[in-house]
Amino acid sequence: MSDEHPEPLTIGQLADRTGVAVRTIRYWSDVGVLTPEGRSEGGYRLYGPEAVARLELVCTLRELGLGLDEVSRIVRSEATVAEVAAAHVAALDARIRALRLSRAVLSTVAQRGSTAEETALMNRLARLSVDERRKIIEDFMREVSEGLDMAPKMADRLERSPIELPENPTTDQVDAWLRLAELIQDEDFRAGMRRMLELSPPRSDGGHIWFTRRVVEVVGVARERGVDPEGPDAAAVLTDLFRDADRAEILEALEAGLDAGAERFRELFLTVRGRGPHSSRAEEYAWLRRALRAELQQA
Repeated sequence: MSDEHPEPLTIGQLADRTGVAVRTIRYWSDVGVLTPEGRSEGGYRLYGPEAVARLELVCTLRELGLGLDEVSRIVRSEATVAEVAAAHVAALDARIRALRLSRAVLSTVAQRGSTAEETALMNRLARLSVDERRKIIEDFMREVSEGLDMAPKMADRLERSPIELPENPTTDQVDAWLRLAELIQDEDFRAGMRRMLELSPPRSDGGHIWFTRRVVEVVGVARERGVDPEGPDAAAVLTDLFRDADRAEILEALEAGLDAGAERFRELFLTVRGRGPHSSRAEEYAWLRRALRAELQQA
């Protein structure tokens, strides 16, 4: 037969030329990925010369992870390689995100020494959709602030800066989200945060001693200067912060927040948002508590 009309290849010859096993070629032919051009008098499959290039393409696509249905669409010209590749990239990205999430959950399980029940809960929380995660936060914020003067401001802040896991979260962010989700669904924590907000003295700027940087900064400076929270110089610090506001009300709100775990909430909140590393404010709040108590005792 001339070069213009080369002899067809048997399945064995095609296997020899491509290095693909005969049984693999036979299976791919059966599912329509590689179609023989005819059969010999003895009933054996025969393949045209273009089958070598097509088989090499099939092997490449399979090595890249494409399924046989996708490969079949390409070789039948129902879709281009570029179109299928783009779809596959999106699928791989989704799988990579899922694997990263699984790794983060397992890492958290290992660090905590979690039980089977806790592991199942963490996995369920981690795999919530964005909308489901947002609803958990919104329900919490609504329950602790509904009917309070600060509720609209808190809702607005949440809308502008929602508490959401990023698309590719770190292990620390996943762990923080899991702990945050557990915390805000705890009835005692919700009740404590509600009480803290109810007791909070109103501020013209909508701020709160738990959610404003200035309180921590002023107290931090006082601590660096060595101001004794129970000494005479502490009064000036409190006046700078709270002017003539009722110290008993401030102390009650502060202690309600400490009892509820507001500082832990803030730390987890910042970690989920990727705002780290961040220092704990526990020592500043402890100083403030001592200073307020001392001033009230001296009054």
